[in-house]
Amino acid sequence: MTSRGDRISIDGLDVSAFKIPTETPEADGTYEWNSTTIVIVDVTGGGKRGLGYTYADTATAKLIDDKLKQVVVGLDAMSVSAAWMSMLHSIRNLGRPGICSMAISAVDIALWDLKARLLDLPLVSLFGQVHDAVPIYGSGGFTNYSNEKSQAQLRAWIEQSIPRVKMKIGRGAKMDRQRVAAAREAIGKDADLLVDANGAYSRKQALGQAEAFAESNVIWFEEPVSSDDLEGLRSIRDRAPAGMEVAAGEYGYDIDYFERMLAAGAVDVLQADATRCAGFTGFLQALTLCQAYHAPLSAHCAPLLHVHVGCATPCLRHVEYFYDHVRIERLFFEGNLEPANGYLKPDLSRPGMGLEWKRADAEKYRVV
Repeated sequence: MTSRGDRISIDGLDVSAFKIPTETPEADGTYEWNSTTIVIVDVTGGGKRGLGYTYADTATAKLIDDKLKQVVVGLDAMSVSAAWMSMLHSIRNLGRPGICSMAISAVDIALWDLKARLLDLPLVSLFGQVHDAVPIYGSGGFTNYSNEKSQAQLRAWIEQSIPRVKMKIGRGAKMDRQRVAAAREAIGKDADLLVDANGAYSRKQALGQAEAFAESNVIWFEEPVSSDDLEGLRSIRDRAPAGMEVAAGEYGYDIDYFERMLAAGAVDVLQADATRCAGFTGFLQALTLCQAYHAPLSAHCAPLLHVHVGCATPCLRHVEYFYDHVRIERLFFEGNLEPANGYLKPDLSRPGMGLEWKRADAEKYRVV
């Protein structure tokens, strides 16, 4: 364990990317995909190695290697905020949203992981643990699935004692109502049912769907309209059936985005994704805003990555246990966590996030 006040230079940063085919093609209300790219960042300092990652395009890896690496190497590994600000300044002329924020995310996460390992502490101890574990919801039910396949997937999570599940909608109003009713039949009357339209509906469509989904006791309507339509989100939130929450925020890349969404009263629950919003540093900024607006925060995707920071989030609602990312994290991370009674619990015996990338297992999928 390093002594307080020691300066430990970041002496290296390596980045790689792996394009991993999905088990089967997947689709939501507005997008289709058959592979997922994960960008892995390793930072070194003081004889330790920190791990960070994001789910993003290979262009993100190039940006890290060409731009962020030269900014970060040589800085103090114990001063993550200073490195984060340096990265932010370096991309001023490139534009903050999108690839730049996802690139910063991967490096920031790796730096937090390195700092915790240097201190020989689990990462949650640096943030300040307030929960023993994080509640999760099973997430999948893709729009290209048959009813039978979607029902089987959602039912499997319930059988694993995960009491809440989310399905994708948005390919057709009538079909969506039928699919949601079938999902409710599959999971029983007591489980929580969440739906995600990925911004596929118009305002009036979304309101009509909300009323129909209430018959299946849907409690969560995610991105019923575009997340950029704050007025539309607010309108649907105000008029949705009692007991149905409106959620959005997964495409937030900076604190200003989250502040605008909360100030507009657009959501009941804010979502944030540490792989997109400039890392754990950005996620903690979103947390501060949620506390100021008395709003709950839900972590989007990348479940392993959000366990430690989620356990340090007082107003955490839950973490998304997204099918595609769960599969990748199970296959290629040593230190994977399995759910128990609907929760993921950090392994406090391992420093940092407690994860190691199985590089040899993933090498055949490497693209950068």
